[in-house]
Amino acid sequence: MANFYKDNDDIQFLFKHVDMAGAAEIMEEGFKFAKEFDYAPADAAEAIENYDLVLDSIGKLSGDFIAPRSEDIDRQGSTLNEDGTVSYADGTRESLDMLAKAHVMGSTLPHRFGGLNFPNLAHSISIEMVSRADASLMNLFGLQGIAETINAFASEEIRQKYLHDFTAGKVTGAMVLTEPDAGSDLQSCKLRAFQDDSGNWYLHGVKRFITNGCGEVLLVLSRSEPDRTGGLGLSLFICDRGPTVHVRRIEDKLGIHGSPTCELFFDNTPCELIGERKRGLAPYVMSLMNGARLGISGQSLGIAEAAFRVARDYAASRKQFGGPIEKLPAVRDMVIDMKIEIETARALLYETSRVVDYDNGYTKKLEFNPPADKEQLKPLKEASRRYGRYAGMLTPMTKYFSSEMCNRITYNAIQILGGSGFMRDYPCEKYARDARITTIYEGTSQLQVVAAVRGVCSGTAEKYLEELAAGHYEPQVKDLLDILKQDTELVLKAAAFAKEKGVDYMDLYGRELVDAAICLICGYLFCGQASSKIDMEVDVADEKNNSQEKTISMKKRKGMIARRYITKNTPIIKAHFDSILGGNRSTFEQYGALAGPVPQEK
Repeated sequence: MANFYKDNDDIQFLFKHVDMAGAAEIMEEGFKFAKEFDYAPADAAEAIENYDLVLDSIGKLSGDFIAPRSEDIDRQGSTLNEDGTVSYADGTRESLDMLAKAHVMGSTLPHRFGGLNFPNLAHSISIEMVSRADASLMNLFGLQGIAETINAFASEEIRQKYLHDFTAGKVTGAMVLTEPDAGSDLQSCKLRAFQDDSGNWYLHGVKRFITNGCGEVLLVLSRSEPDRTGGLGLSLFICDRGPTVHVRRIEDKLGIHGSPTCELFFDNTPCELIGERKRGLAPYVMSLMNGARLGISGQSLGIAEAAFRVARDYAASRKQFGGPIEKLPAVRDMVIDMKIEIETARALLYETSRVVDYDNGYTKKLEFNPPADKEQLKPLKEASRRYGRYAGMLTPMTKYFSSEMCNRITYNAIQILGGSGFMRDYPCEKYARDARITTIYEGTSQLQVVAAVRGVCSGTAEKYLEELAAGHYEPQVKDLLDILKQDTELVLKAAAFAKEKGVDYMDLYGRELVDAAICLICGYLFCGQASSKIDMEVDVADEKNNSQEKTISMKKRKGMIARRYITKNTPIIKAHFDSILGGNRSTFEQYGALAGPVPQEK
């Protein structure tokens, strides 16, 4: 029986290594819910045991039930029926039903709505496993952020109306944001929201590229203030899929075929306001999108893990030139780098999820249960501000890195399989098609870099790296910590130089700055894993006899990874430093000559 939780040693190790207890205490608000709900944990140990049991269940379901249906789902896709309804692929419907029966469709929602009250740290693991089984299904399972937005900002009446159905798996949702002329620039949204004489709200207009636009519950960004341009004229609304919401078409896409992407027309659709007017874009949609970006990071990780496993198996079994192709240095190096990139993305995602959990926890405590004592309130506010800044930097970082990593891994998996990878006999071509959207939706990689580089240049990265450097590390990584310290000085100097040159220059070299910062952060995370308080034995290939396996300490293996990762990235960081301080501004000054004219037929 396949189990995508138990068969992944890195997930098993990190589940014990990361601060799951702290995340649990934050979500359970000191475990006060155990007094009201029998199934709520009474302490951290019980919460972690619950997470482990649920993740094991999702791992079995992903491996045994969801993954075998993935190929047929990809080929069948979704169907727009003559009556305007949409039918999922048969396997998608079956998988959703099984997830609902497993009671995991509302895993991040509070106990009072029937949810599991999972922290992002645990939910990210479930997202990865489901995505490894079927990336398109994640777009339905992972849209729990819609329900979280309802819980965070809607009235109690709206919460009671919708959230129980989300946790029961009776409904799915959609984030209805993008329009034909408002893609990444959501401030240009034109879909109109208006009130009748009785104060009832209605929606009118077109939305495009809506993931699961056929969902039963729609969160819609709309212009409620016709006299105001930009974000301050936008509000967020909720409506049911009904006779006035028309699916005009399903997009014919490269990948993610099991997830219908719809164009919608709202024909004076009745709706309700979420929260306050004029706050639709900030903070409501930004909060929604940040949650979705964590989801796409997990999706990217799952796709990459699936592709790597096919490539690793093929490299070990494909015989050429008298032996398996993994004996060839070029192939061997590619396989190692693929594995380390995946573990880098996982380390960054889990750390980002932890930081977001703390950010949400401190924000909630300040809003609903602030201490009366000023001496206690002051450090709470400071911690909330600090984690808010960290989350604001790390969220776009992990979305950018994970999605770009996913595309590299699936591309290289095809390369390792050679001609076979290009054929549909193997799933690598599907993984590559599914991967391609991850760098685009919920904000392109370019936009993630623009968001993340602000944190690198504002002092947030410096403070965060100081915290990481002050952690507990064992003596065997001391020389690596010295390298990270030296590299940090280069990155901070480069960031200061770029900031001094202006916003345009900072954005021009944003990718180099963000890449370098990620190298430093993940270098510290690997050193932390190599110094972990917990350890486990893991299987590795025996170099002397590739058909056999032996076991080594996970901490020892993580030390090997830390050494290779940090020493290989040091010259790359130096190259980025030289490039940034080189001052090349040809992108601004010579664009017309270098890019040439806009192509025209003659």
